[in-house]
Amino acid sequence: MTNYRIAVFASGTGSNFQSLVDAARNGALNASVELLVCDKPAAQVVQRAQDAGVDCHLFTPKAYASREAYEAEIIEVLESKQIDLVVLAGYMRLLTSVMVERYAGRLINIHPSLLPAFTGKDAIGQALEYGVKVTGVTVHFVDGGMDTGPIIAQHPVPVQPGDTAEKISKAIHAAEQQLYPEVVSWFAQGLVQLNGRHVTINKPV
Repeated sequence: MTNYRIAVFASGTGSNFQSLVDAARNGALNASVELLVCDKPAAQVVQRAQDAGVDCHLFTPKAYASREAYEAEIIEVLESKQIDLVVLAGYMRLLTSVMVERYAGRLINIHPSLLPAFTGKDAIGQALEYGVKVTGVTVHFVDGGMDTGPIIAQHPVPVQPGDTAEKISKAIHAAEQQLYPEVVSWFAQGLVQLNGRHVTINKPV
């Protein structure tokens, strides 16, 4: 049994959450998924967590005086669970310095473009409108900016003439579900080293 513990923050259907849970079950994650944090209690990801036996921390942001207030509460839950790594997986809220500073170097996100291109919302649509020949997926540290943290790993997705946003989205999601568990497993094995903006993966030869 692994003792490396992750929490997943998600707001939607939870396909990346599911890929992490599945990887944990088959031993590929080298970590356990201990907690789901979700700002939308009716989201499909909550049912996925319940089906997987993963504890949930659900909250409604409007019930709090500020983002800092609910993040302080979340941090208490994370610390009670002894969480080693916070994994954002379709979490649709910007984090404040309360969370970012507490978990600096232990807080990662996945974005559907090859950063630094096409940050923010509708990255796939932005890429297609721009006319790129290759787009992809980026896993990066969270630093408080909009998809600006140091890049950990990227996976390219080619764009062919006539490809629709729907087709590219499917390819992007498939790439995410392959890359994210792999990156989390690197953290669990202690292979990730951050030096300024430069990330080194110290894989054994």
